[in-house]
Amino acid sequence: MTFGPLTDEQVELRELVRTLAADKIAPRAAEVDASGEFPWDVVQVLRDHDILALPFEERYGGLGMGALMTVVAIEEISKACATTGLILSMQDLSTIAVRLHGTDEQKERYLPRIASGEWLGAYALTEPGAGSDVAALTTTARREGDAYVLDGSKRFITNAGVAGLYTVFAKTDPATGHRGISCFLVEADTPGLEVGRLEPKMGIKGSTTGEVFLTGCRVPAGNLVGGEGEGFRIAMRVLDRSRPGIGAQALGVAQGATDYALEYAKSRETFGRPIAEHQMIQAMLADMETKCEAGRGLLYRVALMIDAGIDGAELTKASAMAKLFCSDTAMEVTTDAVQILGGYGYMKEYPVERMMRDAKITQIYEGSNQVQRLVIAREMLRESRAFLLAGVS
Repeated sequence: MTFGPLTDEQVELRELVRTLAADKIAPRAAEVDASGEFPWDVVQVLRDHDILALPFEERYGGLGMGALMTVVAIEEISKACATTGLILSMQDLSTIAVRLHGTDEQKERYLPRIASGEWLGAYALTEPGAGSDVAALTTTARREGDAYVLDGSKRFITNAGVAGLYTVFAKTDPATGHRGISCFLVEADTPGLEVGRLEPKMGIKGSTTGEVFLTGCRVPAGNLVGGEGEGFRIAMRVLDRSRPGIGAQALGVAQGATDYALEYAKSRETFGRPIAEHQMIQAMLADMETKCEAGRGLLYRVALMIDAGIDGAELTKASAMAKLFCSDTAMEVTTDAVQILGGYGYMKEYPVERMMRDAKITQIYEGSNQVQRLVIAREMLRESRAFLLAGVS
């Protein structure tokens, strides 16, 4: 018997995803990492089992399972392969803008193709000089008749080169800073959109990360999401809802490393007994498990908030906390897992070495953890807690 926010139906779905990850995804994880090739065969597994449909409403071909089951599925998949967990996370992230602010025509045209996995999605916000400082982006979009013409470049774009649809942020009014940012849906075969260098990375090697160039890229005016100048607000609302996906990826990596280290400790013997019986190892395992469970509590809470329609400062803070804690946990736990395996943990033959490398990026993308701490502190400073000082002179 388990205790938690999941219904019996959701627990059953989690078990199905867990089994799929163990049987179909885990056997490919090391090979995907070694080759650095995008795993189209694994994408097909996700398509065949409707995993990519989880976040989307039924009217658009989805399963309508919401944020909670999406993060649960990302976690289970990421236990086996962080690259594959990111594929599901990106299908969610890349479409949040249109799901929140898109027209009915935009939703009907694009969401079914993403939900089915016919197209993969990408989120093109970051630029060479604009990462955490979104207002510094320099990509422009000027109106010409019934279209916008986009010019600029994007950097560190997940799914670059494999995506069918890019959600692109550009300035329609460069003179007004963040107030001049707008959001556009750009199909991959649009003339003027080109993919540049794909980055060789420390981890999540099977996921493409690359440059996207926009040169006279003509996009129909009907592909503007929201109104002109609403892009910054849209981007921030998207990040509030997408950071839990990265938290789930991080949590999956952490739990996968914990599970592997536990089984290894049960079978590896020193001084005539399994190392799991040594108190120092037990203490490490206990801390690893506790951190994972604490992260899961934060993660599930923010997912339930999203499903309940909560918006604004409360969601921003909860989302930042979940992403921060889960990703820091992933780095700490995978490092401890390598330590428990000793010399074997440092070898590519064992998965904790890969997990440790995969964990690092979760502290960086979707807003670095330094930025998450700033966000959390900013929201704290806006809260009124004067009642705690009652009676203090």
